[in-house]
Amino acid sequence: MSLHANLSPEALERLHAQRRNSTISSVVIAVLVVVLIALILGIFLLPSLVKETPTIVTYESSLSENTELEEKKVNTSVDRKPSSPSSSMAKVITANTASPTAVPVPDVDVTTPSMNFGNGDDFGTGWGNGDGDGNGGGGFGGVPASMKKRCSKQDRLDRLQSTGGTPQCEDAVVKSLDWLKANQSADGSWTGSNQTAMTGLALLAYLGHCETPLSERYGDTVLRAITYLVNVGMKTDGKLSTNPTGNHWPYEHGIATYALAEASTFCKQGKINIPNLFDVTQKSGQLIIQNQNQNGGWAYNYEISTGHTDLSIVGWQIQALKACHHTGLKFEGMTQCISKGLNYVTSCQDASGAFGYTGPGSGARDGYFPLTGVGVLCLQMWDKGSTSTVRKGAGYISDKTQFVYKDKSADLYCHYYQAQAMMNRGGNEWKKYNGQFRDELLKNQNPDGSWPTPGGGMSMNPHYQTCLATLMLEVYYRFLPGTGSK
Repeated sequence: MSLHANLSPEALERLHAQRRNSTISSVVIAVLVVVLIALILGIFLLPSLVKETPTIVTYESSLSENTELEEKKVNTSVDRKPSSPSSSMAKVITANTASPTAVPVPDVDVTTPSMNFGNGDDFGTGWGNGDGDGNGGGGFGGVPASMKKRCSKQDRLDRLQSTGGTPQCEDAVVKSLDWLKANQSADGSWTGSNQTAMTGLALLAYLGHCETPLSERYGDTVLRAITYLVNVGMKTDGKLSTNPTGNHWPYEHGIATYALAEASTFCKQGKINIPNLFDVTQKSGQLIIQNQNQNGGWAYNYEISTGHTDLSIVGWQIQALKACHHTGLKFEGMTQCISKGLNYVTSCQDASGAFGYTGPGSGARDGYFPLTGVGVLCLQMWDKGSTSTVRKGAGYISDKTQFVYKDKSADLYCHYYQAQAMMNRGGNEWKKYNGQFRDELLKNQNPDGSWPTPGGGMSMNPHYQTCLATLMLEVYYRFLPGTGSK
């Protein structure tokens, strides 16, 4: 027997209403719980979702804390001195179609005398600079290994003392760098003619003092110089000249390539990102290799099978290629090119040890062969410093050379090569040569940091002669002697 409860219609309706209310309440409670859980999770996860705004151009430095360099971020101003490097300059060279200039061209350029490359005696009017490893001792090879230390003022002073320099040499270099900084054009170049060559020389002088785009005092100057040269290369597909159709543009190209390649090594070591620097450097270096003359030298207008080749032109190309070699970039045909080039250099030496302009016995001035230093240095740079050819050349310099700033012996083109070559030789030959040029340069510097035109009536301009004199005084710490010192 079972019992059944019969509910009235009114009771059934109340029961259904109660069930509906219960269901709605459950849904609302569930939704509120989900929202609450979401809020709690949001509180904990929100910080990890916040991202910093990326920087368009960054500079990172791996330099040790005892260095004088300081990491800086770029801003949009290029007129403040000293100031951080201008990001606008770095950005403009990223364009596929290069603009005419990286920054606005100044209304008035620095007025300087015109440089004449076409007199058939290029080394006389002055073209010279180099960098040498000697017997593996210094030069370009010393840049990566000792970069952190060499950027220290104390290290520079220590090297000055140990290699025959004085504190006055360092003071003179700083004064000259200040003068160069004050005379830089708004677009980053120097002088009103042959800007790529003149800019390359100035950049080499700053790099020789371990100044980079990160430097507090000269960082803006250095970045503007690099940017100017990169922009030239972007507009000309790697031809570093404002007039890449004239006979003498290989001089400008060699100097500027040398400077950009050394800048590339510094920037690579310092983790400094300058857009298109490596691309232009690679193209410019490859152009030198591809345009070597069939006789192993390099000719006016980079003629391959004909044209005028001489040791003056060749010296710049070999120096530039040594700098390119140390960038770590790939250059096809480098080994064969250098072998042919050094054979050409060797072929210019005569029995006395002197190196001639276009061959043995050519290009003497007042009984002296001023390109002997070019030949010696080129061989030293490519690990030929212990050969009899180099020994004979250095012996010729030691026996025959003179340096008096106010007379015709002060050919700065000749002596800058010789300063490097003799530094790499070391020993008594270096001591003798150092005693000839050091104090002569120091006592003839102008109060503003520049150098006057030396004696002998050579056609020069203040910027050019100041760059060469500065690089000569940097030889004490920019290179190490090729006598076993590392």
